[in-house]
Amino acid sequence: MRPALEVHDLVVLGEGYWPEPGDDVEAGPPALPGFVLSTFNPLAAVVADRCLSALPEPPSRNTGIVLVSDGDLTSAEHVRRAVAEGKRIGPLFFFQSVPNSVAGLIAAKWDLRGPVVCVTDGGLDEAALLIGDGDADQVLIVDIDAEQATARIVSWGVRT
Repeated sequence: MRPALEVHDLVVLGEGYWPEPGDDVEAGPPALPGFVLSTFNPLAAVVADRCLSALPEPPSRNTGIVLVSDGDLTSAEHVRRAVAEGKRIGPLFFFQSVPNSVAGLIAAKWDLRGPVVCVTDGGLDEAALLIGDGDADQVLIVDIDAEQATARIVSWGVRT
């Protein structure tokens, strides 16, 4: 059994950002099939792809995902307004309003089979717990805040 993992033992293996130099911020991230109106899910997907593509080797299949955000506020506001006005809500909004939908899409695309956790704050503590308990070898932390996002893949580090 491994010793307890502390947050400062985590090592960042790769990173991805939105926006990066050259990104068309006005146009937003590339569209993501099955997700409409909001940039929330496309932001998560693009930073995850950038992070995982930058790794020298494919990520471990036992990679978990921690999604850190307040949720898809654009879609939530759209649904709130539609309900208040008595309008019909499109079926895609149910699917995309669940933050682990995009985490599942990322996991399927990259064949990641570790646990998926969605939180509103943090990320490092949850990653440390998943790795420390042996539930994941690595953890992809995707942090989304309004019009920007960051992804970092972390793993067990070696103390020096």
